Amino acid sequence: MLYELREYYTEPGLMYKLHARFRNHTLAIWDRLGIDVVGFWEELVGNNQRLTYIIRFKDMADREARWESFITDPEWQRVKAETEADGQFVSWVENRLLRPTDYSPRSSKDHRQWLGSVAIPST
Repeated sequence: MLYELREYYTEPGLMYKLHARFRNHTLAIWDRLGIDVVGFWEELVGNNQRLTYIIRFKDMADREARWESFITDPEWQRVKAETEADGQFVSWVENRLLRPTDYSPRSSKDHRQWLGSVAIPST
């Protein structure tokens, strides 16, 4: 299993636009394309212009294929153009590709036990 941790930084005061795009569009597209979302997080203290999320893939080839299908998806291209009609609101994106250690509770076959101290419900 390959996990991708991504952090999106927005222009000041524009985080609501990023939330709206994920909430109203991106998650449905990802679901259709089989991109598996672990979760999204906001900071309680610190940088309030950063949204962090984790998605997971079977392996690097699966990741590359799914990202390619996403960035070339006509619905995504339309949504991106519409939501950025007044200008871009994401300043930059950082990402890290992670794999669980052999002692990580998340490295079990279940993969839905715990992420830190947050329970991930079974589906």
